[in-house]
Amino acid sequence: MPTGTLQIFTSLAEEALALSNVIVRIFKEEDGVIIFEKYYITDIEGQSPVITLETKNRDLSLEENNSLRPYEIYSVELFLEGYLSELIQGVQIFADESSVININMIPDILVNYETEVETIPDHHLLTNYGGNNVSQSPTRIQGGNSEQDYKMDEENYLTTPERIMFVQKGVVIPRQIRVHLGRPTAKAEDITVDFIYYIKNVCSSEIYPTWPKESLLANIHAQVSLALNRVYTEWYRSKGYDFDITNNTAFDQAFVKNRNIFDSISVLVDDVFNQFLRKRNYAEPFYAEYCDGKIAQCPGMKQWGTLTLANDGLSAIQILQFYYGDDVRLVSSDRIEDVKGSYPGTPLRLGSQGPDVYLLQQQLNAIAVNYPLITPIYPVDGIFGTMTENAVRIFQKQFNLTQDGVVGKSTWYKINYIYVAVRKLAELSSIGRVENERSGEWPQVILKYGDRDLYVQQIQFYLNTIAAYNNAISPISNIDSFFGTQTLNAVRSFQKFYGLTVDGIVGETTWNRIFSIYSDMVNSTNPPNQAPVYPGIAIGLGASGQDVLNIQEALNTVGMEYPSIPILVEDGIFGIRTSEAVVRFQELFGLDADGVVGPNTWNALFEAQNKIINGDASSPAFPPYPGTPLRLNSRGDDVALIQNRLNFISIYYQNIPNVTADGIFGVRTQQSVIAFQKMLGLDPDGIVGAQTWNRINEIFNELNG
Repeated sequence: MPTGTLQIFTSLAEEALALSNVIVRIFKEEDGVIIFEKYYITDIEGQSPVITLETKNRDLSLEENNSLRPYEIYSVELFLEGYLSELIQGVQIFADESSVININMIPDILVNYETEVETIPDHHLLTNYGGNNVSQSPTRIQGGNSEQDYKMDEENYLTTPERIMFVQKGVVIPRQIRVHLGRPTAKAEDITVDFIYYIKNVCSSEIYPTWPKESLLANIHAQVSLALNRVYTEWYRSKGYDFDITNNTAFDQAFVKNRNIFDSISVLVDDVFNQFLRKRNYAEPFYAEYCDGKIAQCPGMKQWGTLTLANDGLSAIQILQFYYGDDVRLVSSDRIEDVKGSYPGTPLRLGSQGPDVYLLQQQLNAIAVNYPLITPIYPVDGIFGTMTENAVRIFQKQFNLTQDGVVGKSTWYKINYIYVAVRKLAELSSIGRVENERSGEWPQVILKYGDRDLYVQQIQFYLNTIAAYNNAISPISNIDSFFGTQTLNAVRSFQKFYGLTVDGIVGETTWNRIFSIYSDMVNSTNPPNQAPVYPGIAIGLGASGQDVLNIQEALNTVGMEYPSIPILVEDGIFGIRTSEAVVRFQELFGLDADGVVGPNTWNALFEAQNKIINGDASSPAFPPYPGTPLRLNSRGDDVALIQNRLNFISIYYQNIPNVTADGIFGVRTQQSVIAFQKMLGLDPDGIVGAQTWNRINEIFNELNG
C-alpha cells in the first residue's frame, strides 16, 4: 500500500513559542465510522513524530480524472490543557509526499468552549470553481473598470492603514500579507501570514505536489506575481479594505487556513518566492491570471496545461511564455521588507517638491488620457506648481472630492485607485506602468493618427520642445494625449526635415530620432543670437546658476517694454524678487502665474526678449494678457479682440453664442464666455482672467492655423 507522511508543529499563538506535550490525534472515518485512529505527543520543540499514513497509488490518470481524488483524507485533532482544542478535517495525503501542518494553539481564557473546527476543502483541482476565472464569477472585477462591484466605505478609505505598498515606488517582496478569508464584501476573518507561507499554502491548495518540477515552478511564479500585483497596486487597500488579498478564487487565489504544506512545494517556494513575472518596459508585477483549464476556462494560464507542457519537456519560463507571450520575463527583487504607507504623510500642495510630486504628476498624466479635462503636466519635474494644482482640482471635481488643489490622503488614494484602473495594472491585458519613462526608450508601441495614449503625450512634448527652436517643425498647441491633425503635421514635418520616411507614423526609427534630437537640444549649449535651450527641468525658488542668470537678463529686457515687471539684480540666484518678476511676466503673457519657469514660460520669455531686441515687441497672434480681468461692463480693444475670437470659435462650436464685436462686455459676451469655459472645463464665471484669455487665444490659433 503506498504511503505519505505528515508532521505536526505546534506553537503558542502570536509568540512562536514551541508547545510540548500536545496530544495529536489522527483519524480517518467513512460514513461516520472511524476506520483508523492513532495518537502522538509533541516533543520539547513542539514537533510530532513523522507520521506515515496509507494513501492511494500515484497514478497520473487518476489525477487527471476530476471525479476521483489522487489522495487520502485524514483528520487531525490537538489537545493541551489550558488551550483550545483544534480539529482540522480534510487533510490530504499524497503517495511518496511529505507534508507539515503548523498550528498556533490559543490559550483557553473561557470557562466553556467548543473544539475549533477547520475543514480543508477538496483540493482545488477537483472543485467546481476555477482560480481567477471570470466565467465562474460574473461579479469579478476586470482591472478596476467597474466600481459597482466594490462599495467603498469612505470612512475606512480615509484611514487606510499605513503598511501598504506604493504603486510607483518599486516592487517590494512583503514579509507578510493580510488575507481575507472570503469574498471582499463578506464579513470574514482576516489573518496576517508570512508571504513565503502564503505562497506555499496557495500552491499546496491549487495544484498537486506530485507534478513535475517545471510545472510546479510555472504555477508558483504565476501565484507570486498575482499576489504581488494585488499588493503593488493597492487593489483592495485603495478601496478602503483592511487586507491585501482574498482567498476567494473568483477574485484571487486559493488559501486555506491551517492546511498541510507539501515538502516538494515548500522547497521550491523557498528558492523562488522573490521571483515574479513582468512584461518588458512595465514596472508592475504581471497580473498572471490563471485557471484549472478543465472545469473552468480563462484567457490566461491553464494549470492542467502546465502539466502537459512540462511532460513535453518545456521549462517553467517556456510554459509561462506559451500562455502569456514572449515578452513576459522572470525578474527578482532583493527588497524583502515590511511595506509602508504610500501616502507621503503630509499633504502635497503648491510649492511642494520631490519624488512624491514627481510620481503624482506621472499618475495624473496617465489618468488624463482617459479624462481629457485634466491637462497633462509637462515636463514632469517634481515641482508642485500651478499646472499640477489645476490638474489636481480638475481630478477632485471629476471624482467628487473637495476641490482645494491639495493632495491629502483621500485624494492621494483616489488618484492611485484611478491610475491602477486606467492603466489596467490589475488585468491580464495591462497597459502597464512604463518602467523607463524618463529614458526615452521606444515603448514598442507604434503611434499613429487617431491614437490616444500616454506615449502620445510624451512625443507631443518632445516635438513641441524641438519646434520651439526649429521653425521647420510644426508646433502643437496642447499636449492632450490625442494624435490629431496637429500632432500628425508635427511628425510629418519632423520626418521631412530629418530625412525619414514621411508617413506620419511614430515607429521605432522616428521615436528614437525625435528623442535623440530632443536630448541634443536640451543638453547642448546655446548658439549665438538664439534663445538658450530649455534645460529640461523647471526653475524656481532656490535655483542658481547660468540658467537663472539668463532668465534675469531676459526679464530685465522685457521689463523695458512692460514697466510692471520689477528690475532685478542679475546675480544668478532665483530669490523672491525673481519669482515676483516671473509671476508678473506670466500674468502679462497669459501663462499660469506660479512663479516657476517651466518650458512654456521659458519659451515665451526668450521669444519676447528676442522680439524686443529685434524691434518687434508685439505678437498679434497671441497678444499678452492685459493685466486685469475682463468682465461685465468692461470696454476697449481687448474686449473687441476677445469678441472677435469667440465669434470665430463659435463657427466650429455651435454651443458658443455669437456676439457683436463692439468692444463692450455685455450680457451676450458674458454668456459666450461662460459657454466657452464650460466647454474647456474652466470655472464658468463669465470673467476673462489670465487662464480664460490664454485658452481663447490657444483655441483660436489652433482653429486658425
